[in-house]
Amino acid sequence: MSEGVVTETGVRARTRRAILDAAIETLTKQPSATLADIAAAANVGRTTVHRYFAERSDLIDAISHDALDKISQSTERARPDDGPAPEALARLCQEYFEHGDIFQLLFTMPDLVTRPEWTEESDDDRRLLRLVERGHAEGSIDPAMTKEWLLQLLWSLLYTAWELTREKTPKHEALTLCLRSLEKIIAVG
Repeated sequence: MSEGVVTETGVRARTRRAILDAAIETLTKQPSATLADIAAAANVGRTTVHRYFAERSDLIDAISHDALDKISQSTERARPDDGPAPEALARLCQEYFEHGDIFQLLFTMPDLVTRPEWTEESDDDRRLLRLVERGHAEGSIDPAMTKEWLLQLLWSLLYTAWELTREKTPKHEALTLCLRSLEKIIAVG
């Protein structure tokens, strides 16, 4: 869990989560949305939002940390150190795909990823880069595809898949296309 985040339980935790989820959905569609817009989307009063997040910047901070937490949890679930590198990369892609809502927001509001917590290489970044290096070493990932290139490419593929789902393509179809594209791109030869 990120530093400075207080663990809440029960109703407070559910209300906070509802506000965060509503904020992510609302801000993805309308980056200039007000706290009142977010409160309406969360089905709570504006004063309730202010009780959890005094200012818009506090809410944006919470969204940023929530996204980093989701990346960490997804990376852990994907087990990038286990099995052949292409399979591990596909698992990672599948895990990240499930959080399209929050990642779409990161693409919609790029100032989120220029915050200090995003500009330094994280443990999750290093694990992904090591995964690609391992694939290069074991001969299962095309060595012409640099680790930096593949990192950017992974996010581009995911973004494209998320956009397809927004355009009403079924999630399983968008994910299948994403994974097939990844498989072809990293293939040796």
